[in-house]
Amino acid sequence: MPKKVLVVEDSAAMRSLISSTVEELSGYETVEAGNGFEALKALPAHRFDLIITDINMPDINGLEIVNFVKNNSAYKNIPMIIVTTEQGDEDRKKGLALGAAEYITKPFDPEKLKTIVKKITHG
Repeated sequence: MPKKVLVVEDSAAMRSLISSTVEELSGYETVEAGNGFEALKALPAHRFDLIITDINMPDINGLEIVNFVKNNSAYKNIPMIIVTTEQGDEDRKKGLALGAAEYITKPFDPEKLKTIVKKITHG
């Protein structure tokens, strides 16, 4: 059974890059969400092993998604990675405080992302 990763990113190019990077790993498949609403709709439809989210998105931002997931008993055990252009210490602290396992800034190193994905999903 492949590990399922939800990729939440409003930029189609970045979403595609993150998804293809994750799918280069053996045994992983991704489900893409172009915004927070799509992400919240995808959650009950699949059993995710990991969620990767951007912060800056229209409507529901990534920090709100982390907060929602971590405060929902059905999803709170899903590890989360934030991948964002936000380099600020404040956002990093907030994201990690809300429960994200990792905070990666763009542009990211695909090899580093793969290493983190494997580490988080294999425990």
